[in-house]
Amino acid sequence: MQPMIFVNLPVKDLKAAMAFYTALGFSNNPHFTDETAACMVWSEQIYVMLLTHAKWHSFTTRPIPAATSSEVMLALACDKREAVDTMTGAAAKHGGTADINPVQDLGFMYSRAFTDPDGHIWELFWMDPAAVPSA
Repeated sequence: MQPMIFVNLPVKDLKAAMAFYTALGFSNNPHFTDETAACMVWSEQIYVMLLTHAKWHSFTTRPIPAATSSEVMLALACDKREAVDTMTGAAAKHGGTADINPVQDLGFMYSRAFTDPDGHIWELFWMDPAAVPSA
């Protein structure tokens, strides 16, 4: 079995969160989706579990931070520079907030950050494969 990551995120409105992530290009895995949680698939190894607040609290008693705070920034690599802009634009169109940090353009690497409707921070980046040093 390949290593996989499941990012668990508390969300206020599960249907709205599912629509947001679908608009960004995620697909839904209905086998792990019900009225309390939704499994959104980015790739064969990366899954985002959207959990209602009640479902979240079944895993931890720690409080859910306010949407204006941050604990982590989740970063996803894009295969093209244009994909960074396309996905960030989709985030802004569907209830997220784009460019919460300055756009970073280093020539060989390009990144933009946005929040989803619940305030979770995502950073999208592209890096020129030719600029990566060989081993």
